[in-house]
Amino acid sequence: MTDKKVENKKEEAPATPETPVETVEETTSKDKVSTTTEKETKKDDSKKKTTETNTTTATPSTSEIPPVEEKKSTRGRKRKESSSGSLTSNYVPKIQKYSSPALTSSAKRIQKELAEISLDPPCNCSAGPKGDNLYEWSSTIMGPAGSPYAGGVFFLDIHFPQDYPFKPPKVVYRTKIYHCNINSSGAICLDILKDNWSPALTISKVLLSICSLLTDPNPLDPLVPSIANQLMNDKNEHDKIAREWTKRYAS
Repeated sequence: MTDKKVENKKEEAPATPETPVETVEETTSKDKVSTTTEKETKKDDSKKKTTETNTTTATPSTSEIPPVEEKKSTRGRKRKESSSGSLTSNYVPKIQKYSSPALTSSAKRIQKELAEISLDPPCNCSAGPKGDNLYEWSSTIMGPAGSPYAGGVFFLDIHFPQDYPFKPPKVVYRTKIYHCNINSSGAICLDILKDNWSPALTISKVLLSICSLLTDPNPLDPLVPSIANQLMNDKNEHDKIAREWTKRYAS
């Protein structure tokens, strides 16, 4: 009896509940889920950080970006103000530089005559530009032998007009000379320098004509009538004074 009771008690004893195992399994699964979610959140955070760092490195700060648009706007403003007439103090207009113009026909003609007179100067004469100005020349004439002006060196100024050779050059004595066709200001009375000028004439021919006046003066067309009268009436006295002036002013 006792053995049967013991067996019945054993049979009646309740079985151990299996719920703790399930709870353990549930807790472990929850822990796994939580760990995976934490990993995912960490990955998302790391991705955000990397994207933020990329964006910060890719896009520079506003202080580093040059204000291109502001410059354009100020330029447009300055252009508008310049067109309206009220220029700002910082606005500096651009000045276009132009190249030097080509030689004019008169300059080409003078250059040609300069080359000719340099290669083949007229007797007792020389001439050339004073400096860089092609239209301003200086000339020297040696007093011809057999004349009262022999031994003298006479200096002249030559000015070419802009429309040369259609107008004659202006030739003036700088050295004082006693001559009926040359006054005290150095002006010369010569027909080819006035009405008888021709574009076919050259400065070499002009200087030859001026030099010929020293040997063959023209008292019939004088610039100084008193000297012309003396030449016609008392040539010896005329030549004497001419030699004295040559010695005083031209030697």
